[in-house]
Amino acid sequence: MQLTDLLTNEAVLVELGRRLERHRLQRNQTQAELAEEAGIGRATLQRLERGQSVQSVSLVKLMRALGLLEALDAALPEAIELPIVELDRQRRGTRQRARGSGRRARHAKTAERPWRWGEEPGAGR
Repeated sequence: MQLTDLLTNEAVLVELGRRLERHRLQRNQTQAELAEEAGIGRATLQRLERGQSVQSVSLVKLMRALGLLEALDAALPEAIELPIVELDRQRRGTRQRARGSGRRARHAKTAERPWRWGEEPGAGR
C-alpha cells in the first residue's frame, strides 16, 4: 500500500507497522531479539507492528536497529527547494543581509521632504 494524503493517520500507522514487521522477519529476528537490539521493550515493538501510537524516540531506535534511519532523511529532507524559488534567487542574486521591517527606510524617505496637508503620498515625486 502506498502512503498518501488520502489515508487516515491510523491507516498510515498500520501500514508502517506492517512494513516494520516485514523488515524484522526478513532479518529472521524475533520481536524479543529486535526489541533488545533497538533498546526498546517488546511490548513497544508489538504496539509499533500493530500500528499503535508509541513515542517517536522508540521509532527512531527501531529504525536505527533495522538500518533504516537514512530512509527518514530521504522521507523528510531539511528543506524542499521549489523551482520557482531557485529561479527568483538566481534572478535577484544572493542576498547579503535582510531588509528588516523597513522602519528606518520609511523614516529616511520622509526625512527628505515632509508630507503636507493636501498632498497625496507618492504623488508628484
